[in-house]
Amino acid sequence: MPARGRTPRIRGRDPGVNPGSGQRAAGSGQRAAVNPIRLDMSTESTDLQEHVEGSNGIFVIRGSPVSRSWNGIQYKIGMSAKNVPARQLSMNVAVVPPGAVAYAHVHVGFEVMLYILEGRVRHEYGDGLKQSIENAAGDFIYIEPGVPHEVFNLSDTEPVVAVVARSDADEWAHIVTYDRSTGRLGDKLQA
Repeated sequence: MPARGRTPRIRGRDPGVNPGSGQRAAGSGQRAAVNPIRLDMSTESTDLQEHVEGSNGIFVIRGSPVSRSWNGIQYKIGMSAKNVPARQLSMNVAVVPPGAVAYAHVHVGFEVMLYILEGRVRHEYGDGLKQSIENAAGDFIYIEPGVPHEVFNLSDTEPVVAVVARSDADEWAHIVTYDRSTGRLGDKLQA
């Protein structure tokens, strides 16, 4: 794990990780295959406008709860075109549970910036997801549009918590799956 204030390690594909993987296999340090990517917001549990205060150009959400999940990541209610007059931005807090994986996907036509508040995470990225970078609390991450990536929580006991900002007010409307073995783009998320 990189020390705070140091440049994170970037390396080739980690041979200890099973492509398309999920939870860690017991005692092996590897991740064992689990359910495939789910492309729905079936756990959306609350009205996204319910927690928004304000008007006349200033809007606030105070201490929002985790209200929905997608692809192994839980999300607190944030701001997007779904609940404020945003046209080009969305932002929320993501929680990746211990040992979880956000399966390979691509952000089509929008940038993402993350700030890691808690935990340790690895992104495998690029063609075939053969590159890898690890980050920890205090690190910023920028993901260019169109870069395939898969996200791994490196802890089996602690969540990863990150602030996520997107240059897309629709949040998940422009995300597609990515097949790490063929390099093909798959289904578009139906949020």
